[in-house]
Amino acid sequence: MSADKMLEKTNRINLLFDFYQNLLTEKQQTYLKFYFQDDYSLGEIAEQFQISRQAIYEHIKRAEHVLEQYENKLHLVANFIDRNELLNQLNDHIMDLKENKQMTNIINKIKSIDEI
Repeated sequence: MSADKMLEKTNRINLLFDFYQNLLTEKQQTYLKFYFQDDYSLGEIAEQFQISRQAIYEHIKRAEHVLEQYENKLHLVANFIDRNELLNQLNDHIMDLKENKQMTNIINKIKSIDEI
């Protein structure tokens, strides 16, 4: 897998994790955090938890699959991305028109809701 593809996958998993982490088991959360957020290798995680590298790999793959299943059903990440894109377009349009600052403030408040 190319470096760009791996980065893209890591970013996607991290975004899915942000939305759905509470729906994962504690073990799935821990392994995903170590692997995708802390950049531990499979071997390092296996050593830390005293299980095989293959077992870590399987836990991570299963957790990735679960995250994708949640997204396929709930669409929270897709809706978040779409909403932010539309808000950015609206903000750009307002800035182009040099419209009312109150509208820009409202847009910024809407954006901040997702950041909490």
